[in-house]
Amino acid sequence: MTDTIRDSVALVAVDWGTSNLRLSLLDNDGTVLAERSSDRGMGSLAPSEFEGALLELIDADLPDNKVTPVICCGMVGAAQGWKEATYQAVPCAPPDGKGATRVDAKDPRISVWILPGLKQTNPGDVMRGEETQIAGFLAENPDFDGVLCLPGTHTKWARISAKEVVSFQTYMTGELFALLSKQSVLRHTVNGDDWDADAFVDALSDAMSRPQSIASKLFGLRAEFLVGDMTPSQGKARLSGYLIGLELAGARPYWLGMPVALIGAPALCKLYQDGLTAQGVKASLHSVSDMTLSGLKAAYSDVKEMNP
Repeated sequence: MTDTIRDSVALVAVDWGTSNLRLSLLDNDGTVLAERSSDRGMGSLAPSEFEGALLELIDADLPDNKVTPVICCGMVGAAQGWKEATYQAVPCAPPDGKGATRVDAKDPRISVWILPGLKQTNPGDVMRGEETQIAGFLAENPDFDGVLCLPGTHTKWARISAKEVVSFQTYMTGELFALLSKQSVLRHTVNGDDWDADAFVDALSDAMSRPQSIASKLFGLRAEFLVGDMTPSQGKARLSGYLIGLELAGARPYWLGMPVALIGAPALCKLYQDGLTAQGVKASLHSVSDMTLSGLKAAYSDVKEMNP
């Protein structure tokens, strides 16, 4: 298989986050030949170690008689990454290959570009990686006018109009869930393996109607486990419902009365879809890997045009 890839590879598309490195090897037609990943994310690497981490995954697939382009998005372009790719300010179209930063790779078999992120000055906000997912979505849905929600550790809500990101807002909902479920007094209360959909929707609606009571509601999970009949699975669903409900209450100016599309991991996006459905909002689901790859391929078309 490696010989086949070496004969056909035309592009390496890389999504490099804080914790993980994921990439696809593509041929001239944009067909995925192979996918690779490792846990060597930006957070575990010094700038001098990025090229080695990349080559660990693709060294055997690189032909010796040509230079293979590598297009990257995500935290690889942060100040602590391989090389900083400065932010573009909104409102703007999502970054394309024309704004990519060239990296001086030591291996003569590769040429590497990193895509910039997006920034917002008032109120202050930033994103790296999600802008490529947005670019991929718009490449496939060029007439979309509405709101994109990108659930994750730090969920993004982005207002899209005329193929531009007009504004965006970040919520630390995923990180709060991880901290509360793993490091707080709730850690023994919300560790069930099953899922209670009704408990999730009820907690979400409760949070949206009374967000000021969430701090009390959270401790109530612990109390109901100790003195009531709440199960850990119900506790997990209610914790998720409280936090996503709190987010939906804050993001209401984004989604209210607007078309909404969700881009992210299927299970997590389904929770947001269920929450929005409970509020009378229909939201479509889109694969994060597909949108990222589509955005990277579109960006490389620009890079290739500028560097024939």
